[in-house]
Amino acid sequence: MKSVPKLIRRFLIILLLGTILLFALNILVLFILASRQTPGASPWTTALETGAALQKTGKGSEYILPEEVSAELAREHAWGILIDNTTHQVVWHTNDLPAEIPLSYSLAEIASLTRGYLMDYPTFTGGAADGLVVLGYPKNRYWKHMYPNWDYHFIENLPRYMLNTLLVNAIFIFLIYFTANMKLLRSVKPIVEGIQALPAKEPVYVKERGLLSELAASINQTAELLRSQNYQLKKKETARANWIAGISHDIRTPLSMAMGYAGQLSCNPRLTEDEHKQAAVIVRQCERIRSLIGDLNLASKLEYDMQPLHRTKENAVAIVRQTAVDYINMDIDGKYPIEWQTDPKLTACLIDADRDLLKRAVSNLIQNCINHNADGCTIYLSVQADGGRCIIRVEDDGLGISPEQLEKLNGTPHYMMCDSNIRQRHGLGLLIVRQIAASHGGSVRIYQNTNGGFGADILLPLSN
Repeated sequence: MKSVPKLIRRFLIILLLGTILLFALNILVLFILASRQTPGASPWTTALETGAALQKTGKGSEYILPEEVSAELAREHAWGILIDNTTHQVVWHTNDLPAEIPLSYSLAEIASLTRGYLMDYPTFTGGAADGLVVLGYPKNRYWKHMYPNWDYHFIENLPRYMLNTLLVNAIFIFLIYFTANMKLLRSVKPIVEGIQALPAKEPVYVKERGLLSELAASINQTAELLRSQNYQLKKKETARANWIAGISHDIRTPLSMAMGYAGQLSCNPRLTEDEHKQAAVIVRQCERIRSLIGDLNLASKLEYDMQPLHRTKENAVAIVRQTAVDYINMDIDGKYPIEWQTDPKLTACLIDADRDLLKRAVSNLIQNCINHNADGCTIYLSVQADGGRCIIRVEDDGLGISPEQLEKLNGTPHYMMCDSNIRQRHGLGLLIVRQIAASHGGSVRIYQNTNGGFGADILLPLSN
């Protein structure tokens, strides 16, 4: 169930990142909108610049305002007045001064318009040489907060308040998220458990309810289909194994009779020399059939794990040497000499193996060299210890194999090939060699050696 917590973490990370991104986007949009709403110059700055630019003409109490400042006020549709410091009277104003604007002010009225509005016009003030400049803007142009005051303790702790607020909001969002998705998570958990149980061939049934009921039904159908297929497959495998065992048993009796009569004929003095040779050929072929039957039974048992393994710590050098001696003793005609190429310093190569099965594997490789070189060949045997592995090597200097046949041998799991166009047929014996190696945790490597002949390596792990 590691996937469900991972799924939850993924959802939480996506939610958190999405919240942060949304918050950042909101701040960015607010900043852009605020910057677009703010004019190029602040009205407070404009009031200060107007006060500084307003000058007397030298003719009594007349004032003039430079043309560029007047143009700026006109663009903003703003009007202006100058209130004298001493008399609190308006001593100058722009030409577009609204009629309802008073021309005399008390200190209280000056304080009020400085803070906020004058006759509902938002006002902004700036100092001049002889008084106070007041600029008035259209009534719907600016909104002013007239009573801005904040407790210093509140301002001091504002970052902490903001952080706590964000934390509470985050917890609240997560609670809403979990509440909204709990039903989905409850539906996902049994489906994940069912999917994880399918490869293990465990009985699977997911309750078909919740938001994902259709997916649960599909998993149940898949599980039922797999159970049916596994049952049919086991039936076929059992039938195949029983058929092989039955055929092998039925062949043994007539084969023994044929071998017995052929043996008697090969020794009958009344037959000619050619007839003796023919009888001897029958005996050899019957022995080959008996060997093939044994190979077929062994291959079937290894394939279905029916062959018990009796693994003990064995010396691979001794096993391979003994197998070589057995074949040397059988080679009466000397057509298949065996050369021992193991390093004399290597006296022991310990592996955990079933001695009889390993001898069978080496024997099959040697017999493979003999079967596919009717005119004779030299067989080379060696044992090596390399990189934690024991390498049992069997090679010959015979006809070898074509690159196409070599690719088939190394690329297909079964070697029961009988192609009339291929002169050399490597079949059941090599399959058994590979199965024996696999049952010991090893592998087989087939190749064409430097002499042009056939070569095969059995690679097995060394004993600890």
